[in-house]
Amino acid sequence: MPAYHRILLKLSGEALMGDDAYGINRDTIKRIVGEIGSVAVMGVEIAVVIGGGNIFRGVAGTSTGMDRATADYMGMLATVMNAMALADAMRQAGLNSRVQSALNIEQVVEPYIRGKAIRYLEEGKILVFAAGTGNPFFTTDTAAALRGSEIGAEIVLKATKVDGVYSADPLKEPGAQRYARISFDDAINRNLKVMDATALALCRDQRLPIVVFSIFKEGALKRVALGEDEGTMVHC
Repeated sequence: MPAYHRILLKLSGEALMGDDAYGINRDTIKRIVGEIGSVAVMGVEIAVVIGGGNIFRGVAGTSTGMDRATADYMGMLATVMNAMALADAMRQAGLNSRVQSALNIEQVVEPYIRGKAIRYLEEGKILVFAAGTGNPFFTTDTAAALRGSEIGAEIVLKATKVDGVYSADPLKEPGAQRYARISFDDAINRNLKVMDATALALCRDQRLPIVVFSIFKEGALKRVALGEDEGTMVHC
């Protein structure tokens, strides 16, 4: 029996690369879609916020002298491409999905409309949100917190490369401690890099818990949806 009725999954663009240096690895995206499908068949309503770091990252663009707002808009367009690829992989897997974009690109994807988004979820469709918040200077972490709050998600699931939140980088410090649960205030005060500060503060204010888990750990998404001890829960 799933622990949640409606979830918001935050998926980074980098997660789609697999072992490639950039772009979208088809085997990896098929595996991720399989993980999502294993939760959808339980009747859980799923919305996904997708990043674009595998194609273009706005902050990285500014390091080459590009205007930050321009770079961020380019990053948003990268998330639209990822959202389309994810939705296509879902279609091939027999999953019914829709893409909504915070940027108006109606020839390609639907615009974000909150009421329609909620109706899609109620109809059992998997919803993919693209283009972040539609504004420069805000990350897709913040978009996940915002959309999760707007659609009434019960929890935000942040899919990462590591299996939770640690006291230090576990790749650099083998003795780093993984937290099973941690409060929003502790995560912010210890600068644990769960999400950016804006996203964490929004989730805290909306009393919207976050679970950080590894998308590369087979079955982890399903275990989180079932309420099992997987990853790290950030809570009020």
